[in-house]
Amino acid sequence: MHFFKVKTVEETFSLIEEKISKVREVEIYALEDALHCILAENIIARENVPGFDRSTVDGYAVFAKDSYGSSESMPGFLTVAGEVKMGEEATIPLARGEAIYVPTGGMLPPGSDSVLMIEHCEEIGGLLNTYKQVAPAENVIRAGEDIRAGEVLLEAGTKLRPQEIGALASLGISEVPVYRPIKAAYLSTGDEIVPYDTKTLAIGQVRDINYLTVASLAREWGVEVIYGGITTDDYEIFAAKAGELYEQADILILSGGSSVGAKDYTTEVIQSLGEPGVFVHGISIKPGKPTILAVADNKPVIGLPGHPASAMIIFKLFGEKIIKQLQGERLETKPDRIYAKITKNIASAPGRSDYVRVRLEEKDGEWWAEPIIGKSGLITTLVKSDGIVEISSEKEGVAQGEYVPVIATK
Repeated sequence: MHFFKVKTVEETFSLIEEKISKVREVEIYALEDALHCILAENIIARENVPGFDRSTVDGYAVFAKDSYGSSESMPGFLTVAGEVKMGEEATIPLARGEAIYVPTGGMLPPGSDSVLMIEHCEEIGGLLNTYKQVAPAENVIRAGEDIRAGEVLLEAGTKLRPQEIGALASLGISEVPVYRPIKAAYLSTGDEIVPYDTKTLAIGQVRDINYLTVASLAREWGVEVIYGGITTDDYEIFAAKAGELYEQADILILSGGSSVGAKDYTTEVIQSLGEPGVFVHGISIKPGKPTILAVADNKPVIGLPGHPASAMIIFKLFGEKIIKQLQGERLETKPDRIYAKITKNIASAPGRSDYVRVRLEEKDGEWWAEPIIGKSGLITTLVKSDGIVEISSEKEGVAQGEYVPVIATK
């Protein structure tokens, strides 16, 4: 097999969009259980929110024109014609020269067009002294101003955060159609890898920390993770275990064995799982060049590098994109970025995208990114970092003080 022809980062993202299809099964979830689920259908508002004109403050409903010219030194005067109680319908229409008390959230009396805050007026014996003028629609929310009946409130592919849950609840929606949550299976490979809870290591052994870092990221994205344990560098054993996990999950994640060494069987194992197979074998990126991406019978397979920092960075960059596309979530091509000034010069090879771990610090109202220099196998560089600076393939580095895109990791 003639693999290991590296792709650029941009080519890799494009191939992911082309090759990965979302899970098609739709389930109905109770709204209270739907947090972080992905909507499978557009949600059309069935009614206006709010359903009536309402006040946003405690104050008096008035005609704005009746308040014009009012000030502390020269107040206006209006007749108090009653009050609206919370939760009750306002039935008494407002006449010119009158004011009606309305609590926050209360219904506006018919005819009124604004509300004068209680702090800016004073009622004395049925007469309201007004010390400030208001504009039409000031301190008022009109019926349907928040959500209008018939409009698309949420589009299919929207991830349901607490704010979306609240918006759905405001319409009385108690159940939502969502894509079935996906399952990921994870398998570590390597004769030197031992369980992470191993107390005493023999010479040459390494604890399996990649499982916990990668699986924790996946769980943050709403994915259930099946841990397949550790397999040795034996093709038959590796292939059997990978095939078993592949059948249990929607995506298979393999850690280690993705380079071109004599005992790295990952590519062959992935090819054995189904067609069309590998579509990325190596990415022009540092760290993480020996990354494998594949599709086997519509299921994505990811072969991550063995070094912890490389594995975590690659999974954050490309694993998130694959998983969220598989979930059916609408997603930008790349992870969210902030911009910060770099604290020192960083050299980079043209034609390769570099990702440098950084510590973020706010100085004088601006974010600064301090590079944490270390080899890809160093675990502490992950612990010390708040983000990853992206140096694109067309650049030969960045200069001190230059704004750089940072993918936040905290």
